[in-house]
Amino acid sequence: MKKIQNVLLILIIAVVTSFSAIFIYSNYIEKPKVVTVTEPRAVQYARQAANMDINVPDLTFAAEASVKTVVHIRTEYQQSTSYQGNNPFFEFFFGDRYRFDEPRVQQASGSGVIISSDGFIVTNNHVIENSDVIKVILNDNREFDAKVVGTDPSTDIALLKVEETKLPAITWGNSDDLKLGEWVLAVGNPFNLTSTVTAGIVSAKARGIGIIGGQLPIESFIQTDAAVNPGNSGGALVNTRGQLVGINTAIASRTGSYSGYSFAVPVSIVKKVVDDLKEYGEVQRAILGVRIQTVNAELAKEFDFDDIAGVYVAGVEEDGAAKDAGIKEGDVIISVDGIKVNTSSELQEQIGKHSPGDEVEVLIKRNNKKKLFNVTLRNTRGGTGIVKNNMLVMGAELDEIDDQLKFKLNIRNGLQITSLENGKLKEAGVKKGFIIVKVNKTPVNSVYDFQQVIKHSSGGVLIEGLYPNGEEAYYVFGID
Repeated sequence: MKKIQNVLLILIIAVVTSFSAIFIYSNYIEKPKVVTVTEPRAVQYARQAANMDINVPDLTFAAEASVKTVVHIRTEYQQSTSYQGNNPFFEFFFGDRYRFDEPRVQQASGSGVIISSDGFIVTNNHVIENSDVIKVILNDNREFDAKVVGTDPSTDIALLKVEETKLPAITWGNSDDLKLGEWVLAVGNPFNLTSTVTAGIVSAKARGIGIIGGQLPIESFIQTDAAVNPGNSGGALVNTRGQLVGINTAIASRTGSYSGYSFAVPVSIVKKVVDDLKEYGEVQRAILGVRIQTVNAELAKEFDFDDIAGVYVAGVEEDGAAKDAGIKEGDVIISVDGIKVNTSSELQEQIGKHSPGDEVEVLIKRNNKKKLFNVTLRNTRGGTGIVKNNMLVMGAELDEIDDQLKFKLNIRNGLQITSLENGKLKEAGVKKGFIIVKVNKTPVNSVYDFQQVIKHSSGGVLIEGLYPNGEEAYYVFGID
């Protein structure tokens, strides 16, 4: 009986101890924390973005609409030539030892844009400058010979023509409507990689970078971060609707390849140049008749301007358009036809869109007060009319010869002098009717060819050719 009591006591103690332990642990011992494991915040955002309708521009339409209108341009040109001999007559012009080596053919390439279905193509002047042969390869690999319609070195634009119809042509856009940050595509043939499309945004407008030389250059580039490389020159810059807004022209690079920024001639300038070259053979440049300078903080402080904006008139030409309208030195031009101009490049672009004789509204500030002037723009000769294409070169009017005359004289190329006035050619003894076949050993087929050879010659010029009766002749003269 006593054993049973002992066993029961042990059981009771065990039960009481167990419940006491549970009570104490439940009420006085710290409970474990419940930890919820979640995805990283970046992963959450990525998952959310995948399920959202993100407003990213669709560039496929613009690429497809423009790529067929961009062509690959291949050119051939000959290096400067010379001839070595002991002829005293030649030595007078060329020095004691003169040379005329056989020309070596060099090749280059670039891009162009078909702007009309009947074969007009726009490109950069530097793509085709000095070329003897120009080949145009379409997106579908068809190949054509191209002729130069005209060039404008002051904007680096050239117009070509191929004899073909029903070509895919690009649609003109409006570069004035471009906004900073807007998406654009660059279409061209970099490194001979045909039909290449790259994308970027408009980084700046009316950018002047000092790369165009010559008289009265116009630089008002569209700056983008679309990748452009050698071979892209002359290609299309298009908006998201596939419309042409610029001609890709240059890159900012220390290596010669793309490193962040590219530059395009705005279509507002391109279209004006193209229209003039088609109609007149040369660009009808409108002149305001002022010397200008972008207003900066230093200039604003010096002349006590109320804000840093506009283009300062540093001088006006006598009998020029601006002076005749009443604009004075010291004025600040702030808009043209309602479009604000805050840099010299912007002013050049707005005037460059016009032709001589056009009237524009120029808003200026004088003594910090606004005044509006109506200005009739002039041409490069000071008048308001159209300057006709002058075919006189060194006093001679030159015409291309037809195939019949080529066959008769057994020549492949040449330019005939159809009229002759006082000038270098007449002084050298050249007579009317003479057919110029080569200039400094370079074959010439057009007035453009002749001008380019003369332009890049120094010291003296050798002209070879023949008269319609088959008599061969050559003439030499010096260049001032």
